[in-house]
Amino acid sequence: MAAGRETTSQWKTTVIISSSIQNNESCRILSAQQHRIRFSDSITTGTFIFPLSGTAFLFVEPQERPEDLEELGLMDQIKNFVEIHRNCFLLLYAPFTGPKELKTLKLIQNRFFGSNLKILTVRNYAEMVKGMLIIVKATSKPHVDSIRDRMLLARAHIIETSPVWEMLRDML
Repeated sequence: MAAGRETTSQWKTTVIISSSIQNNESCRILSAQQHRIRFSDSITTGTFIFPLSGTAFLFVEPQERPEDLEELGLMDQIKNFVEIHRNCFLLLYAPFTGPKELKTLKLIQNRFFGSNLKILTVRNYAEMVKGMLIIVKATSKPHVDSIRDRMLLARAHIIETSPVWEMLRDML
């Protein structure tokens, strides 16, 4: 078990972060884990981009009422984000799940249903960073190949040992 933790803590990646959230707690957590951080004024406000995996995250911390989301331009910001990034996630900061947070989540889900946007609700910054890194690590090139190889081995093992497959083979 300790070896798995060492591997996770040694894994480092590059993150391009919107300058608008430069002082956010999540940036401090990523920095403490010694990831390479670059700040940019030219990307969407609240964005984390992980170039090696081609994954982008938009951090949204809705302070106002859910009805105000259209007026504040949040829906347009999310729409632009989805149009730019192929593999994109919305990080909806909701420290507790009350009626306001659920209504906000429902509005965003209804508006972007059928798009490539995946919505994650996060309760704190440590959880947010951990979730981002798990997704990024699983989709980055060396790790995705390893996962694919393990899945192919598992599939082959299931086919070889499955009584259903044996029965099907005997029928042919």
